[in-house]
Amino acid sequence: MPFPNMTEVARVDLFTAEDELRSRYPDVLVERILRVRDMYLWSTANPEAKDRQFIETDVGRYGISRVTAYADLAVVKTLLPTISTSSRDYHRWRYNEMIVETYQMAKKRKDTKTMERAASSYAKYNRIDVEDETAVPYDVIVVQPFTATSDPSVLGIKPIPNIQDKIQAMLKKYRAESMDIEDVEFEEADLELDTLFDNTTESNE
Repeated sequence: MPFPNMTEVARVDLFTAEDELRSRYPDVLVERILRVRDMYLWSTANPEAKDRQFIETDVGRYGISRVTAYADLAVVKTLLPTISTSSRDYHRWRYNEMIVETYQMAKKRKDTKTMERAASSYAKYNRIDVEDETAVPYDVIVVQPFTATSDPSVLGIKPIPNIQDKIQAMLKKYRAESMDIEDVEFEEADLELDTLFDNTTESNE
């Protein structure tokens, strides 16, 4: 089965937690997502870096071929223009990384108070205590009924009494006033242009 397009995967899951990535994708693809994520963060931290520096850093960190590094560069370059729109996702991911790191350091020191605060902050930020929202099935969505009407009161407008009678009276009035109007068809103008604009006589004089 072919792997999904790396650029599309990165657009959606660049900052998705590693355990969730492994539940969705093959390990080979997950390793590349994590590598691209790392190099994406490196690129944002080094905006003036040249492509050559990116390649050297990618190859040096992960021991990959230059061809693979250039492929990573292509993906990262595609993602970089969207940094402003994805910054919120980045900061969410970064916050979780910091909280987990804090928890691990507190655990090593057996600092239970800091562990508890870090765990509480992680749970609150990720809304673990909130039930997952479920979409309403289409078959239970009630279609809003609409009924055609000529009654303006449904819009809060006071209706005119005997409106139909008034309309008929106005039509009768204006039809009577237009009885004397005679339709005239278009006719070509009967002008003797050759005679009116004859410059021959003037030029002979």
